[in-house]
Amino acid sequence: MPARRTPISSRTVPSRALRVARPGGGETASDAPHGSRPEQVYQRLRELIVQGLLAPGSRVVETEVAARLGVSRTPVREALQRLQQEGFVVGAAGAQQARLTVAPLTRADVHELLNIVGELEGLGARWAAGLPVPERRALSRELKALNAEFFRTGRAASIDHGRLYEADERLHRQIVEACAGPRLIALHDSVKPQAERYIRMYISMLTSDIKASVAEHDAMIDAIDTGDPDGAQHAVQANWRHAADRIAKVIAVAGERGSW
Repeated sequence: MPARRTPISSRTVPSRALRVARPGGGETASDAPHGSRPEQVYQRLRELIVQGLLAPGSRVVETEVAARLGVSRTPVREALQRLQQEGFVVGAAGAQQARLTVAPLTRADVHELLNIVGELEGLGARWAAGLPVPERRALSRELKALNAEFFRTGRAASIDHGRLYEADERLHRQIVEACAGPRLIALHDSVKPQAERYIRMYISMLTSDIKASVAEHDAMIDAIDTGDPDGAQHAVQANWRHAADRIAKVIAVAGERGSW
């Protein structure tokens, strides 16, 4: 059953959040060096949503976005359609005209998304554990090095949560890419980005709990190293299930408006 999203009140989108700086003054999305204008608008809006600069529940008005980014409404419309398909923005139920808002952060949504990610990556881990011994031993060495980097980054005096997220992402991606076919890769590429807001939230919470996450990674790696497909799959699923549970507890206390 699709996750039920809790409606939340609209908020005014800060105009500065929609700006893209360019050298020499002025701000526009059309000066990005690579990609089509719809792609540029999509990337910019997605970045703002993931980073929380466009808060859950904020209205996203096509004309305002076009004006702020210095583009026509056509690429904005295409970008918003893509963001809606991916679950980053949602339309108001029963509205006669499109009334888009940034998707709220909810307990139902985080459980759905992170458990789907766990199923996909768990399947990748299962297949990785079935690799020939030399290949899976080499993979486990790479994963241990990535987990060590994750631990070091999380225990630094001043934690860079962006780097911590990237270290975690590299480890999980390595498991998927080790043995997955094109269909699993495509599914992972489709779903995992939708969970980024929640994963970044989870990463920001790991300051006092980094050892538990590292231990869960170790369990995944050990199962792959010893050629235990069931153990590898279950360890990855547990890692994402625990992450979903921890985030859901925060949302339950703070509320589903994303105001924290």
